[in-house]
Amino acid sequence: MLVRALSFAVLGIDAVPVEVETDITHGLPSYTVVGLPGGAVRESDDRIRAAVRNSGLPFPGRKVTVNLAPADLRKDGSLLDLPIALSVLSAEGVLPGEALAGWVIAGELSLDGTVRPIRGALAQAILARHLRVPGVITPFDNGDEARLVPGIRVVAVRSLREAAAALTGGEPPADGGGADPVGGPSKAPGAPASE
Repeated sequence: MLVRALSFAVLGIDAVPVEVETDITHGLPSYTVVGLPGGAVRESDDRIRAAVRNSGLPFPGRKVTVNLAPADLRKDGSLLDLPIALSVLSAEGVLPGEALAGWVIAGELSLDGTVRPIRGALAQAILARHLRVPGVITPFDNGDEARLVPGIRVVAVRSLREAAAALTGGEPPADGGGADPVGGPSKAPGAPASE
């Protein structure tokens, strides 16, 4: 199943859209990232696998291919960890296929599934507004920065499980255990209020 998520790359002070395409097929278990990934993105395999598993979620035991488009733009930094992990979970069927639509997603993952701060959360929210995407999923520590942009729903998360829960209406994915779900009522991605 092919799944797409929207993220970004930072060029100077601007955010450039990056589409994260993930496909899981039958074959020997492998993880490949294509589309001119920088060093931190190429090293994301072990980080993402550990974060997913340590969050109590299943990582596919099949061939995983991640394409970062556009292919001619170098993608540096670890802010693509979270959108890659969420797209893998969606392609595996843990998250609904349509769950990633309507979000610009970014965040670095630690091995335990914690989402670490990134550079460029303000640019992320500005990009979302420019592209008419209703919301952003960003690290908790970057939430206030992203909320400076009016008209964008900001979901600031502390963990991969919180991000997955936000995409499933506030409940953690059924295949996992461990962390608590995101509290409070959920809102549609187009809702104007920030969390």
